[in-house]
Amino acid sequence: MSTRITHLIGGRDWKGVPERTGEVYNPAAGAVSGRVDLASADLVAEVAATAKAAARNWADASLTRRTRVLFAFRELLNQRKEEIAELITAEHGKVLDDALGEVTRGLEVAEFACGIPHLLQGGYTEGASTNVDVYSIRQPLGVVAVISPFNFPAMVPLWFVPIAIACGNAVILKPSEKDPSAAVAVARLWTEAGLPDGVMNVVHGDKEAVDALLTNPDVAAVSFVGSTPIARYVYETATAHGKRVQALGGAKNHMLVLPDADLDLAADAAVNAGFGSAGERCMAISALVAVEPVADRLVAKIKERMGGLRTGDGTKGCDMGPLVTAAHRDKVTGYVRAGIEAGATLVVDGREGPFDGDEAGFWLGPTLFDHVTPEMSIYREEIFGPVLSVVRVPSYDAGLDLINTNPYGNGTAIFTNDGGAARRFQREVEVGMVGINVPIPVPMAYYSFGGWKSSLFGDTHAHGMDGVRFFTRGKVVTSRWLDPSHGGLNLGFPRTD
Repeated sequence: MSTRITHLIGGRDWKGVPERTGEVYNPAAGAVSGRVDLASADLVAEVAATAKAAARNWADASLTRRTRVLFAFRELLNQRKEEIAELITAEHGKVLDDALGEVTRGLEVAEFACGIPHLLQGGYTEGASTNVDVYSIRQPLGVVAVISPFNFPAMVPLWFVPIAIACGNAVILKPSEKDPSAAVAVARLWTEAGLPDGVMNVVHGDKEAVDALLTNPDVAAVSFVGSTPIARYVYETATAHGKRVQALGGAKNHMLVLPDADLDLAADAAVNAGFGSAGERCMAISALVAVEPVADRLVAKIKERMGGLRTGDGTKGCDMGPLVTAAHRDKVTGYVRAGIEAGATLVVDGREGPFDGDEAGFWLGPTLFDHVTPEMSIYREEIFGPVLSVVRVPSYDAGLDLINTNPYGNGTAIFTNDGGAARRFQREVEVGMVGINVPIPVPMAYYSFGGWKSSLFGDTHAHGMDGVRFFTRGKVVTSRWLDPSHGGLNLGFPRTD
């Protein structure tokens, strides 16, 4: 019997009868494991009204009170991270170690948000004019929506929600309907941590729920992570309705390998970054740009390492799990066929297996193409699966031009032992996140995550100080007081409540 997964509204499970539901799969078994309630536009409006009422009181809560909740949430998330990881593996398919790593990286943002009293400090100028003082403050927006993707069901919501709540906002989270349970489990921890009812809400749904959030007048801002076409749609629709938007889109991340690089290190990095989480990462390396004459040796080293990878059920200690749905698996295998037809050399065919799991699972093993050219679809388009394409170039300049010409600008990496070349690359490359001998340069929580070009719609990145600025509005106050005020006597120790 499948599990029912429903909305979390005002700190409680929704008790209504859904008009529509969706299927949730265990991708390692290829079987339905649950059904998720899909919200109507009317239900989204009710949730927004609930959140708006809660936001007023939460905005008035002292920073001391907010910080206590943040610290309690951080402790609970750390205690339950293994349980959350198991939910991710059960519905997304990524192996347990990878799922645990996802939760841990999200935990870093919660820890960053615990410093909110410092992060919200304003400026103060005494005596800007005669008896006039000027100071700045930052205030919450009200109700904010977070629309998160299937590939990181815990980490991506954690990029936004702790900071939004710490800044005094109420949140409506719309997780992916493909793997919603982890988001609900994390949301429940907020209530356990002492967050008032209505400040954290979860609604499940598809395009109807998304459109309702993008157009609802009670929602002041939208944070989104997903594909570039949908990110563009979210940005255009929500901004047309007067909302602040940060919409993080897709990627085609390149790894440039120079002739002086440590090829063993580069090969390890290419395999780790290309096939971790079955390539379902917006920061996955999908295009390896080899500056000749290293391509033959590098491809051989990558192929050798791929031979030792085990693809199968994420609970069995495998290196890589299944793809999230059968439809997505079929889409990715379609790219493999297209690469062959276009004339690329298929070095390792991940369609062949073997797979350590149920035959009905949504399997595709690590796949490697060589002699890929820029006009091929396997190079041009975001595959979002375990397919690594090797493009050969004659020089650093040719590799840099290839990267900068690409419409995406999310993440990139260079592998070299030449500090001058690395420094030149970090300056010249037109990409938002750069790794030097680091294949997946996801920033720490106190820096901000986001790309350039078609990988970002909006002006601010996720978490870090960009996140604090996104979830607050600045205000400048100019004051003049002619006489000092006088309070009564109180010899007690000053309190911060």
